Amino acid sequence: MSEPRVFLLPDLGEGLTEAELISWHVSVGDEIAVDQPIAEVETAKSAVEVPSPYAGIVAELHGKPGETIDVGKPLISVTPVGEPETKPTETELGDPVAAADDAAPAPSPGSIRPADDAAGSDRPDATPGAASSAAAEAETYREEEKAGSGNVLIGYGTPGGHGVARRTRARKSSVAVADRADSAAPELSKEDELALLRTRVPGKLGAVISPLVRRMAREHGVDLGEISGSGDSGLIMRRDVEAALRTVAPAAAPEAAPQAEPVEAPSAPVESAEPQDRDARTGLGIAARTPVRGVRKAVAANMARSRSEIPEATVWVDVDATALLDLREGLKATGAEVPGLLAFIARFVTAGLKKYPELNTRIETSGDGSQEIVSFDGINLGFAAQTDRGLVVPSVRGAEKLSARELDTEIRRLTQVARDGKATPAELGSGTFTLNNYGVFGVDGSAAIINHPEVGILGVGRIIDKPWVVNRELAVRKVTELTLTFDHRVCDGGTAGGFLRFVADAIENPQGLLLDL
Repeated sequence: MSEPRVFLLPDLGEGLTEAELISWHVSVGDEIAVDQPIAEVETAKSAVEVPSPYAGIVAELHGKPGETIDVGKPLISVTPVGEPETKPTETELGDPVAAADDAAPAPSPGSIRPADDAAGSDRPDATPGAASSAAAEAETYREEEKAGSGNVLIGYGTPGGHGVARRTRARKSSVAVADRADSAAPELSKEDELALLRTRVPGKLGAVISPLVRRMAREHGVDLGEISGSGDSGLIMRRDVEAALRTVAPAAAPEAAPQAEPVEAPSAPVESAEPQDRDARTGLGIAARTPVRGVRKAVAANMARSRSEIPEATVWVDVDATALLDLREGLKATGAEVPGLLAFIARFVTAGLKKYPELNTRIETSGDGSQEIVSFDGINLGFAAQTDRGLVVPSVRGAEKLSARELDTEIRRLTQVARDGKATPAELGSGTFTLNNYGVFGVDGSAAIINHPEVGILGVGRIIDKPWVVNRELAVRKVTELTLTFDHRVCDGGTAGGFLRFVADAIENPQGLLLDL
């Protein structure tokens, strides 16, 4: 019986060091396939199903639902179900690339062509011609690696291969070759092992990339988050890293991207307290204890950091939104598709941030304590969205380039993926300014906490009928309150007031800014 393979919890997103185990999809003794979902875990960003990189029999589950597991710690042990051990040929042992191919986790089900099995690739008489086939496989492996279709540790098959394995010879005596290859190959350091395991989950955490490409980027100080992949579905390939090396001088140590802060999140599952527990301070019985972990733990840390680091100030203004509501009603009468109010206000906010770019920045502190204000060439507009998991902040990337209708489409899409728990870390953690419509909760105003590391958040209250002076006469108008909380380090009250007044004027006279809708 082969020794169980231990799958370590992978890096599920930039800056995340742990995850809470929500549930197991498998049990000890179950036979599983490559890429089969084995567990659901929850991080500070989202809930994720983790697939297995190994096929075989589940030997051990390292954790119980509700426990928190650190990245790089054992998650599951799988005993491979291999063929009877066969002595490998000298040609196979002499080809370390081919041996590494055989020793790697098996490709996903469905990625082997039916023709491979039909041709009898595992029959005993497949030995003749091994030398030439081994050389051919080595070259094939290199080509696959260049194309990003090498074996991956986490993912749904080998990206770039389109579900078809380009194997040129039978995979004979894989267990024996793996054993000999493992004994001959130098041992990887713990850092290298984790680097190979931290392959992102496709469809949830961005483009899946080859472990060798990840190592190449790490060794040369290339930030993969800044690279646009040229492969299928944005797959980052070797040539993309090489192009980055030609255009950017490698950094000695890539700087970690700052982690964006969620605004709100639901409480973790409540654990009942013992009936006899009594609080020493109040003398009251303790009904329950709620562990601070997962999303709530990240929220608590980031909220405290925002309050302790940012000298915030708040300004607010009442706004007559009657003209904006009348404009929407007029558009509805024409039968046209009308964006929601939040999309209109988002359009005004992006225009205001282009005029007052100080509020679309971030403050960075270096190791020697010096600070600098980082400005951005673009606006990623975050907005608060209520979900079953609590209040999260997805962001519309490149919002300054979108019309009101395009903003409305993207806001609705991001709201849905956030409510489904499928928003990626990039969608939840890349904002440069936040818009918060708390009026849907029936309140007028709020001194919001800034979404660290941003420097400003604009809140919109409920729209209600109020007495308002129009042309020196009293009238009933639709009025809302805008509240801006800003970091006083990046600007003074004049800038903050100018931005707030710009957005307010746009709401009161929307036609000028909404010519493109």
